[in-house]
Amino acid sequence: MLFGAIGYVKSERVQNFQKRARIAIWRAIFLAAIIVGVACSAGDGNATANACGPYGDPSAAVFSAAKPNCGKGKLLGPWKDADGMDRYACLYAPARAASNRKLPMIVYLHPSLFGAGWITRTNILDYQNSVSLSDDPQNAGYIVLEPQGRKTTHYYPFPDNKGIGWDNWYRQLNPAGDVKLGDTTWRENADAAAIDHFIAMQVASGAVDTNRIYMSGWSNGAAMGYLYALNRPAIAAVAVYSAPNPFGAFDDPCEQQPVAGEATSNRQIRIVNPSIPTMHIHNRCDTAGICPSSEQLTSELLAAGVSVEDVILDSHGNRVYTCNSSCGSNLKGGFAILTNPISSMVGMVNHAEWPKSWTLKMLDFFRQHPLNRSR
Repeated sequence: MLFGAIGYVKSERVQNFQKRARIAIWRAIFLAAIIVGVACSAGDGNATANACGPYGDPSAAVFSAAKPNCGKGKLLGPWKDADGMDRYACLYAPARAASNRKLPMIVYLHPSLFGAGWITRTNILDYQNSVSLSDDPQNAGYIVLEPQGRKTTHYYPFPDNKGIGWDNWYRQLNPAGDVKLGDTTWRENADAAAIDHFIAMQVASGAVDTNRIYMSGWSNGAAMGYLYALNRPAIAAVAVYSAPNPFGAFDDPCEQQPVAGEATSNRQIRIVNPSIPTMHIHNRCDTAGICPSSEQLTSELLAAGVSVEDVILDSHGNRVYTCNSSCGSNLKGGFAILTNPISSMVGMVNHAEWPKSWTLKMLDFFRQHPLNRSR
């Protein structure tokens, strides 16, 4: 028993060391990619201001599909989108779900450059068997659905100017699908259509409580999650982490103002679900000036009548109420690594870590907001 215990302790220490090493490697890759990007390029978009239309930028250029590694989850797909690309998703079900019980479902969207397996960098799955998203604390358990993005162009600085991610720049997310304006047919955003498909699959299975379908995401996935939820009345609430403004950030030439009514020009975009409750958690010092960009998003959403629980965190995970201007003050976001490298590095480190101490608060936000079918 003694030797067995010693072996177990050593094994546990080795596992912990390996885990910390993996975290350090991922963080180093993430930070190095951004640093190299700042030095090499300011962005590589796929549109100019002259190409802006009623739904913002043209659809992103697509390079290839991406198949995720779902780990302990179930791989869903392939399903072909309108571009002929195979689309996939990962499904994570609670371990002891009763077959006759409908469960809440969280739809989580991964950051750009990192695929669906990146959910393991959060602790969303850790509470899957123990936390209830309903008012019955005995009714624990929730489904997690994680669609996979494609390799496309982005309006982010190199190396995130292309790669796995979500097209939140082409904003045709009408729930009805394609829209015809005059002689032009505007196709539904292909990422939104893929998310629609995988949600519909789970709803059709009979396993989902349709009053409790929620959106979450990280970084570019948070931006897409926000945009999607604001245009899908079946989504009960959204809680995301560190979203660049999906209506205009960085080098996007086709920024738009979200409005609840009809758009009066191409500078506006209608959102069809403005009464959705939203929570946005982001860092006081965040990468690429995301904090002021996030605050700009909050202002725009409040002006459109959207409820926003805006949560700003310091480097210790404590709530504060202002951005750190030394980490960026441009409302569209932008790197300050050459003028203020220390604060920029802090922002990069903060952005690369999911706010695990706030996950339970996000889950409780979901619990408090089932679908209001009268909205």
